Amino acid sequence: MLLSLALIWGASFMFIKVAVRQLTPATLIMGRIGLAALTLALVVPVLVGGRETLRQMRENAGWLVVVALVNTAVPFWLLSWGETRIDSGLASIIQAAVPIFNALIAFGFFHEVRVTGVRLAGIAIGFVGVALLVGAQPQGRVLGALAVVGMALCYALGGLLVGRHLSRVRPPVVALATTAVSALVALPAGIAQAPHHLPGWKAIGSVLALGVPGTALAYLLFFGLIAGAGAAYTSLVTYLIPPIALGYGAIFLGEGIGAVALGGLALVLGGVALGTGALNPARLRRGVVSEV
Repeated sequence: MLLSLALIWGASFMFIKVAVRQLTPATLIMGRIGLAALTLALVVPVLVGGRETLRQMRENAGWLVVVALVNTAVPFWLLSWGETRIDSGLASIIQAAVPIFNALIAFGFFHEVRVTGVRLAGIAIGFVGVALLVGAQPQGRVLGALAVVGMALCYALGGLLVGRHLSRVRPPVVALATTAVSALVALPAGIAQAPHHLPGWKAIGSVLALGVPGTALAYLLFFGLIAGAGAAYTSLVTYLIPPIALGYGAIFLGEGIGAVALGGLALVLGGVALGTGALNPARLRRGVVSEV
């Protein structure tokens, strides 16, 4: 399940890059989130129960709307717009910094989950990696890279808000409600900016891939992994997505993988490993001592 999730989300960057060649970001996310919401509307009541789904959505409507905007509508648009200017592989590397921004925001505003010590140093390392990636972009691509940074910030804030205000709501209900609200928000701009002619099959296929497996199925896999294997194990997907997305971009889109991208990837993933506690120097030293 973990590998399937990484393969699906890793491919999303490639499909976005293909789709924005013919569709505006607003129309793309309208189609993507709309398809995801329709798919989840069919699946979630079966998993949770129709009455229970409606009850939880009604009782938590306010925070579900906030999370829909912060965690879906805005970051989806920022990523799609950013990929009109930068390669899909670079976008995936910057996206991997979500845990870094998660810890950074928590340090200032969510004291119950803030980090200190070595983990705080990991945040700094990861932040240097993001700054390197953005700073290395030509002038015309800096805004695209910054848009993806904004997406990572939104995902980080959204995750913290879910943990604080929606922890008692069933995850599939959160997925359904947030995609439904985001689809309604994206609808006016998506229609207004829709092309006057039917897009090519590649763009249409990309929207279908992003909507059904890339969002609806991925959400169900993600939440199923959390329930079955735990959040710590599920977080390993952060390490798998960038190399998979880089591979997709190189093979199918002809994107290059430069030294700066690889260096930034190493700093970001190294910072994530330290910042999330996945790599604990003290634990490693204790393990060496015990072996001796």
